[in-house]
Amino acid sequence: MPSFFYDRLSFLDNSFLIAESPTNHMHIAGTATYDAGPLHRPDGGIDVERIRKYVESRLHLIPRYRQVLARTPIENHPVWVDDQHFNIDYHVRHTALPRPGDETQLKALSGRIMAQQLDRSKPLWEMWVVEGLDGGDRFALITKVHHCMIDGMSSVDLLEVLLSPMPTDTIDPAPRWVPRPAPDRWDLLWGETRRRIAIPFDVVRGARSLLGSVRDPRSDLRATARAVRDALRSTFRQVSDTPLNKPIGPHRRFDWMRMELSAVKDVKNALGGTLNDIVLATVAGAVRRFLETRRVDVDAGLAFRVMAPVSVRTGEERGTLGNRVSAWMVDLPIGERDPRVRLEKIREATAKLKDSKQALGAELLSRVGEWTPSTLLSLGSRMVTRALPFNLVVTNVPGPQVPLYLLGARMLDNFGQVPLTDYLGLGIVLFSYAGLLCWGFNADWDLVPDLKEFVAATEASFRELCEAAGASATDQPVTRPRVLRSVGDVRGV
Repeated sequence: MPSFFYDRLSFLDNSFLIAESPTNHMHIAGTATYDAGPLHRPDGGIDVERIRKYVESRLHLIPRYRQVLARTPIENHPVWVDDQHFNIDYHVRHTALPRPGDETQLKALSGRIMAQQLDRSKPLWEMWVVEGLDGGDRFALITKVHHCMIDGMSSVDLLEVLLSPMPTDTIDPAPRWVPRPAPDRWDLLWGETRRRIAIPFDVVRGARSLLGSVRDPRSDLRATARAVRDALRSTFRQVSDTPLNKPIGPHRRFDWMRMELSAVKDVKNALGGTLNDIVLATVAGAVRRFLETRRVDVDAGLAFRVMAPVSVRTGEERGTLGNRVSAWMVDLPIGERDPRVRLEKIREATAKLKDSKQALGAELLSRVGEWTPSTLLSLGSRMVTRALPFNLVVTNVPGPQVPLYLLGARMLDNFGQVPLTDYLGLGIVLFSYAGLLCWGFNADWDLVPDLKEFVAATEASFRELCEAAGASATDQPVTRPRVLRSVGDVRGV
C-alpha cells in the first residue's frame, strides 16, 4: 500500500474548474438566516468562536473540506490531497451588517461575497458568519463551496452534518486530524501510468457487459440509447437571444423571496402535475412578464429553454461529495398567456422527458468524458459557453421539512445561488425547508440591474396560478421572514 494519498477528480468535477474565469465564478453559494437564540452574546454579537469550534469538530465527516488541489504530471489533471496547513480561522469568517441590519443589506453583502472567487491554493470553501440582522435577533451564514466539490443535492445532505433536528449546546471533541502525506511528482506519475494501463482492460469489461445487455431481452439498453440520442439533440438545438443571454461581468446581484410550500402544493393538487411543474410554470410566466418590461415581443415565437439539474445520486451515495447530477432541457411556453395552458404544456414536456430518460443520457455522456484529456476539455468548455443550448438554469432542491438547528440557533430559511457563465445572466435556485419554498435569484450586476422586477414578476406569475386554481390555494402565497416556534408550527408537514 502506498504511504501517500490522492483522489482524482471526475470528468464533471474537472469541467467546473476549467469553466471558471474572471467572470465565471464556479462556486455554489447560499445565504441562510437563523434565530440567534443561545448564540446571542450579552454585547449583542454572535458567539463566532463557538460556531468555529463546532464546525471544526464536524469536519472529519466531510474530509474533502480539508483537501486542496494538486496536478498530475500527465495531462495536468487535478487531484485532491490533504491540506498540510489547514486553518479553520481562514474558512469560518466573521463580519457584521451596518445598522439597522436589514435584509436589503444582507442581499447586497451576499452578492459581493459571491462575486469573489475562492483561493485555489486552499480548500475550496468559505463560511461567513454575519451578525447584526434585525438588531442582533437574527444572524446569517453565507457559504461558498466550489462546484467541483459538491452538487446541489449532496450539499443538502451535508446540512445533516452541521445541523440537527433538535437544539443542542454540546460540542463533541474533534477527532485528532493528521493530514496524510501528499504524493510527489513521481508518485503521481506512477499512479497515472497504472491508471492508463488499466484502461484497455476496463474497455474489454465494458464491452462484455454491453454484449450481455444486448442479449438480455429484459435490458433497458434501447431506452438508454434513446436517452443518449435525445440528450445530444437537446445539446445542439438553438435558443433565442434575450436580454438575459449576453456576456456577463464579474459582479453579482442576489435577491430572494419566500413562499408557503403548502400554497404551492394546493395549486399542484388543484391543477395537476408535480411541484416542479408548478415551479417551471411560475418561471415561464415570470419570464414572459419580465421580457415584456424589456420591450421584447414574447409572442414572436421565442425559443426559451430552461436547464433543470436532476440528481442521479443513488441512496448509497447520500452524503458523499463530488457531482452526481445530470440535466433536463425544458422548453418554456413563454408565448402562452393562459397560466393553465402554460402549466399543461410544461406537464406534457416533463412527462416526455421522464419517459425518454434524457437525464440518464446526459449522465452517460458525462461518463464518456472521463477519457477526454483536460486540454481538449478546456477547449470544448470555452466553445460551449459561447453557444449554450439553454437560456436559464432553474434548480429545485428538496430539503428537510422539519426545523433544523445550529447549536440551538434555529435555521429560518436558506436561499441558494447557482453559478453564472457567459450568456447566462440569471440563475434560480429553489430550496424547500420546514414548510417554506425559498427562491434565490442570482444575476449579473450589469446585465440584470432590474432583478427586483424579475422577483416581482415571479410573485405575480404564481398568483396567476393561484387564481387559476381557485381561492383554495391561499390568500397570501408569498410570505415574509418568520421565526417558527415549534415543529407543530410548520405548515404542510
